[in-house]
Amino acid sequence: MDNKKTKKPALGGQGLAALIDISGLNTAGSSSINEIELSKIEANPEQPRHAFDEEALEELAASIRANGLIQPITLREIQPDRYQIISGERRYRASQKAGLTAIPAYIRKASDENVIEMALIENIQREDLNAIEIALAFQALIDTHNFTQEQLSERIGKKRATIANFLRLLRLPAEIQIGLKDKKIDMGHAKALLSLDDASTQLMVYEQVLEYGFSVRRTEEIVKEINDGNPTGQRETMPDKVRRKTPEEFNSLKKQLSSFFGTKVALSFNEQGKGKISIPFASEEEFERILQIFDTVKK
Repeated sequence: MDNKKTKKPALGGQGLAALIDISGLNTAGSSSINEIELSKIEANPEQPRHAFDEEALEELAASIRANGLIQPITLREIQPDRYQIISGERRYRASQKAGLTAIPAYIRKASDENVIEMALIENIQREDLNAIEIALAFQALIDTHNFTQEQLSERIGKKRATIANFLRLLRLPAEIQIGLKDKKIDMGHAKALLSLDDASTQLMVYEQVLEYGFSVRRTEEIVKEINDGNPTGQRETMPDKVRRKTPEEFNSLKKQLSSFFGTKVALSFNEQGKGKISIPFASEEEFERILQIFDTVKK
């Protein structure tokens, strides 16, 4: 007998059956398409995806008005003649906007535990979730099924390191998580911010990223400069002369410098008192103007 373990396939063209054990599910009706009235359908409150772009929904609705709903959604029957969405909520919402009264759907019989898993995988396959939604969905699966990261990795066909990186995002301050969800920053920015030890420093750098539009590479450089203030990675007690300066005082100083130079000045510092003042300029003329200010100060 061959005792070698069969490696489960990663996400791909083999669909949900290759990723979830649905052998125990009654999938009656999934081999044919049913026409279901929209009034009999409700969204799944545990759906991992929460953000729907209204403009994109309107575009999809316009397409549905012209061509109909081409790809059926997937439902489960929760009561006689009453259905809940497993996957396809975006298509369901767009169909409502398009004025349809019924849409094509596959009907599955699935447990509550299977529904969130199927919805997560369907959205990951379509790359419809933002990073925070994926992280929250991973955490929900771990909590619901008591999965280890390794078990979840095998279940959904994602590397354990990838799952760990997404879960780490949930350690960021809420403001940064919201910024990532709203696409004010991307995954690269978030991963760089996670290298900082404390939330206040993470928020300080995050605010600079938003204000000055720093690239991921520039954010990584700023984080490295802050962390290099203590190569061992252990934070020392903040010196008294630094501790006495509150964030409000540094903000006030930044405003004074910005007013003096006539441009938004960036001011960053770490707990050891090391930092940097950056004076951006948008053109050669503005650069010359700033140089003249320095010349005036030297005189």
